[in-house]
Amino acid sequence: MKPIHILLVEDNEGDILLTLEAFEEGKITNNTTVIKDGKSAIDFLNEHAGTDGFPDLVLLDVNLPRKNGHEVLTYIKTNEHLKSLPVIMLTTSSSDRDIRLSYQNHANCYITKPVGATDFMDAIVKIEEFWINIVQLPKR
Repeated sequence: MKPIHILLVEDNEGDILLTLEAFEEGKITNNTTVIKDGKSAIDFLNEHAGTDGFPDLVLLDVNLPRKNGHEVLTYIKTNEHLKSLPVIMLTTSSSDRDIRLSYQNHANCYITKPVGATDFMDAIVKIEEFWINIVQLPKR
């Protein structure tokens, strides 16, 4: 299976480390790019659109500096060159407003981060397994 490129947009160092560790423990080969703010994520996507560096999947936090996750999601889903990119909202927020707004802006799914480290890592492995082994992603 061809490696998948995941863009992780997350500003919490602990969550970044746990996510990367879960990816390493998973049996699926992937490349992960980590970006810590929304504006840089948009810049990255624009710079890499149509190139081998373009991600296959985005894991996007809601609470980000410079541009929040909702702004990034809206940008992706309203941009003709980016809108087919699958976006998973992965956040600590379980507010009805954030969930509703994410789906209104065409998030592919919304996952509230589990609190415990083990549960968090299990969730990441399940995300990876589902989005790589089961789901058919668009070709880059």
